[in-house]
Amino acid sequence: CSTAPRRRSSSPTRTGAPTATTWISEPAAAPSTATSTDTRQDELLWGAAWLRRASGDDTFREYIQNNGKTLGAEDSINEFGWDNKHAGLNVLISKEFIEGEALSMQSYKESADSFICTLIPESSSPHIQYTPGGMIYKPGGSNMQHVTSISFLLLTYAKYLTKSSHTVNCGDISVGPDTLRLQAKKQIDYLLGDNPMKMSYMVGYGDRYPQRIHHRGSSLPSIKDHPERMACKDGTPYYDSSSPNPNPLVGAIVGGPGEDDAYGDDRADYRKSEPTTYINAPLVGVLAYFVGNPNPGHIRH
Repeated sequence: CSTAPRRRSSSPTRTGAPTATTWISEPAAAPSTATSTDTRQDELLWGAAWLRRASGDDTFREYIQNNGKTLGAEDSINEFGWDNKHAGLNVLISKEFIEGEALSMQSYKESADSFICTLIPESSSPHIQYTPGGMIYKPGGSNMQHVTSISFLLLTYAKYLTKSSHTVNCGDISVGPDTLRLQAKKQIDYLLGDNPMKMSYMVGYGDRYPQRIHHRGSSLPSIKDHPERMACKDGTPYYDSSSPNPNPLVGAIVGGPGEDDAYGDDRADYRKSEPTTYINAPLVGVLAYFVGNPNPGHIRH
């Protein structure tokens, strides 16, 4: 029994994942028109790519080569997150092609380049939506997951390009690694306060940040302030309250504003006010990079 009403259904789960010792010999899944939420196709390729990276075993690369098309590797899905690994898969696999170790993986490099071009507003290629204030935006809620995960991919691909002196051909312009780093920095600057709302979307950072996040532990009083037992529905008044959360969840990043850059700081609007691990996780690597490289236009090699 919850202490406050939940305004959405639980996320779908994936079942039937193969074991570590047997999955590589499993027949490829049949093509599906279902969304990635209902399949594990991208997960099989993503797992094979990381096992190849960790072990150097050619068996995993052969699995990708033999099953990639069937498992949707050629799908043009410009997204990277907990439920769709396609863009990350292309960036990860393209490393071997860029370094000249796997020329047979050229199609993954081409897909990675295509993804990168969608992130460059100056490119003649069709690109993803940006808000008027400059934030990457995709419909569906918890938008900061796209900001943090795509920023991570931009920095990763910039690293690969730098080591190989490669660039990305985006129609009438050539995009180098410095452009990718600057694009990532713009997104993180937006997240931390350089936006039309002049608000940091990380709790506890800056002078203005979300006060009413959609998080049970943050919105309920602490046991020190409320030692009495709370019954099943006793949390509802705190959920409905317009007061700031009594327990700030410092460091948490909320879903963030919508396509108009507006953020109402409303606890009930979970699509904007709920923090998640899949928003925070990619940002750890991004912030670590910028701590070591505060000026992305002049990177130490």
